Formats: sequence, structure tokens, C-alpha cells
Amino acid sequence: MNVGMYEDRIVIDPEVRHGKPVIKGTRVPVDIILGSLAGGMSVEEVAEEYGITREDVLAAIEYAAKIVAKEEIKEYA
Repeated sequence: MNVGMYEDRIVIDPEVRHGKPVIKGTRVPVDIILGSLAGGMSVEEVAEEYGITREDVLAAIEYAAKIVAKEEIKEYA
């Protein structure tokens, strides 16, 4: 997978799925892909289930990783 591949495959459009990030050219949201993987489906199973490619699934994972990496952790007293 190329670095930054998600930028070509993940789009955010207020007119599609209320602005949630989706796979380009589909209405498949990133959160559904991640939830399916977390639920035990394989990358190939997710791709087949939602009619997307293996690269689309990997792009969703990369997108989520970039979002999490930007989070700031604050200590609560």
C-alpha cells in the first residue's frame, strides 16, 4: 500500500452519509468497515460484503490510524 493511499480513496461530502468519510464512489462509510473488521471479518470478507476492493479496506484502516494519531491525550485530575 502506498503512503497516503487513503487520500485517493476516502472522501467526505456533506451530501453523502451526512458528511461521514466514505469510500470514494460509494456510500460505504469508514466506520462500518472498521466495525466489521473489529467484529472479526477479514479484509477480504469486508471487501466482498460491501462491494469494495481490498485496497479500499486498507485505506479505511490507514485513514482511521491517521485520525487517531492526531488525537491529544489529556490527563484528568
